[in-house]
Amino acid sequence: MIKMSHAERMKTAICLYLNYLVHGMAIVILAQNMIVLGKEWHVGDAGVAYVISSLGIGRLIVLYLGGEISDRMGRRFMVKIGVVTYALFFVGILISKNMYEAYFFGILAGMANSFLDTGTYPALMELFPRKQASANILIKAFVSVGELILPIFVASLEHFDLWYGWSFSVCAVLLAANFIFLWNREFPDMAAHKAKRAAKLAAKQAGQTPVEAAAANPAEPKQPLTGSQWALGIVLTIFGYVSMSTFYLISQWLTQYGKDVVNLDMTHARLLVSIYSIGSISGVLLTVILVERVLKPAWFMLLDTTISFITLLLMASTPVLPVMLVGSFVIGASAASGVMQMGMTIMGIAFPKAKGRITGIYNMAGALSSFTIPIVTGVLSKTSVHSIMCFDVFIAAIGIVCSLCVILIFKKSHVSVTEEVA
Repeated sequence: MIKMSHAERMKTAICLYLNYLVHGMAIVILAQNMIVLGKEWHVGDAGVAYVISSLGIGRLIVLYLGGEISDRMGRRFMVKIGVVTYALFFVGILISKNMYEAYFFGILAGMANSFLDTGTYPALMELFPRKQASANILIKAFVSVGELILPIFVASLEHFDLWYGWSFSVCAVLLAANFIFLWNREFPDMAAHKAKRAAKLAAKQAGQTPVEAAAANPAEPKQPLTGSQWALGIVLTIFGYVSMSTFYLISQWLTQYGKDVVNLDMTHARLLVSIYSIGSISGVLLTVILVERVLKPAWFMLLDTTISFITLLLMASTPVLPVMLVGSFVIGASAASGVMQMGMTIMGIAFPKAKGRITGIYNMAGALSSFTIPIVTGVLSKTSVHSIMCFDVFIAAIGIVCSLCVILIFKKSHVSVTEEVA
């Protein structure tokens, strides 16, 4: 690794986390401005939901190849591209005259998300090699802070009859400022390239051709995948979709559910999303403690998905204010506390020699969710917003089934689910 001072590592990390603070705002900004955007584009809630689905398409377009580009071009390059692309999204939504133009800029937002992911996650793991899990889970904390701040900001603009576009403008300005801060930050991503160059130079000095150098360091033969690996791969890929869908549904529709089903005014309906975000932040911090000291990923998945299912069932069956206030916090602390990252960790256990590839597949499942779920909910919203919450209950139930399958597969293959994860 390139030697970097602790202060420089922290500066770079702060810069990376700030991008995800804005990303958290981006996740809910279209839903929080759903009514006014619908009027601007002359569409209803379903039309705005379709625009939200465009973010999933953007993620799918570049996610699988993003990791390879990050390895070739560097983490700094990917993060910069992500920041610029996200800024274009915020500005683009403001100048969009219809949902088709907005759909294009929504695709840019999804691409920006993938650019940031493929640059930031590896960068943090390289910055903090001994605390990789904690460093990555903290991304979720900053996302949750963004999801907490944005609804309050939008409600304040509405209360004082100010232009809704300030919420988009502030996000664009924050990204511009962070881009400047990012410009001179150090990244350790060139260490691997230096090592490769050193190996080539050593081989050249030894008079070896590239073929001879490769023959002197033969690659290990590939081992065929076992039945347990195949089973885990399939189940965890489904879980990647399910875990993303569970909290994505809530983050996008909780405000409308509070307004249309619980009959709250918009200020109190938006408060539910803020409470959800507080629960998510608390859950992330608790996750770091439990995963490292008490619970291991597989059991954590089962606990979280079970709590999510019970909470969503209560919110769907008893849509009253007290249940919604408590439920918003609990669902944030369970469904949006890093459980998706735990699934990815277990994928790493199942496929220790193909982490890059399986990470791409797992994230593609999440991207597929962010594309398809808004389309499904857009259709359901034409029937009732309550049906969307019932749909989320169904999704959470599938999450429980996936979690149980993971534990059973581990036990059947005689691998301990309490095994330490490096």
